[in-house]
Amino acid sequence: MARHGGRGWYGRVLAAAVGVTAVAAATSVWTAQAGVVDAQRGGTNGRPGASSWAPARVAAVSAEIVHASDKGARGVNITIDDGPDPTWTPQVLQVLREYGVKATFCMVGPQAEAHPDLVKAVVAAGHRLCDHSVSHDTTMDKKSESYQKQEILNAAAMITKASGGVRPLYYRAPGGAFTPYSRHLAAAQGMRPLGWNVDSKDFELPGTGAIVTTVKSELPNGPTILFHDAGGDRSETVAALREILPWLKQQGYSFGFPMR
Repeated sequence: MARHGGRGWYGRVLAAAVGVTAVAAATSVWTAQAGVVDAQRGGTNGRPGASSWAPARVAAVSAEIVHASDKGARGVNITIDDGPDPTWTPQVLQVLREYGVKATFCMVGPQAEAHPDLVKAVVAAGHRLCDHSVSHDTTMDKKSESYQKQEILNAAAMITKASGGVRPLYYRAPGGAFTPYSRHLAAAQGMRPLGWNVDSKDFELPGTGAIVTTVKSELPNGPTILFHDAGGDRSETVAALREILPWLKQQGYSFGFPMR
């Protein structure tokens, strides 16, 4: 999997995260008690966040990196990384709503913490959450296990709290920088490691047409498609989704979620 290059935007995100209390003490991830919003249901009585906090054990999932779709051979998984962003996430949500598509949003912890309304909007629309670390460090696979643990568990806690109690169901390493340790840690917390097959290259701002062409040409590689809703001007991504989503439907694809 390709790694994304230097992103000054993440330096600012990391700076914002400095001083954040070690959420969940880096040894447990918080979940909610009865009445918690469920990602698959999209909300309890339509009110995300109607819950109280308590530490809880979660069922472990496979530590293997998942690419397959729960919709089978003709399924595709739309995944959206790096947000939420107050400008672009609402626009991405609008396009997904227009075409009746559910997606998986891989969120950076401090971004989720800064925009809990957007995290709740993602959940209320029936999309799934994914942990994308605290600082989006694409060299995480070169760092200590204690560093990886803090990045993964603190981000999961930030996202869960911002959502009102909905836990991320996946963990996507920044730039694909997984390690055996990070995969097994995430899986033990109920987060399936999530890869991708199709890199839209939208982060490079190549133009809407180039994004569409890349997705169409790489789709034979597999069902999980990578887009972004933060980190810069994502207008090309929004425009590309308006072309790609109906095209995928015309080709007979169904939209699903990565296998758990």
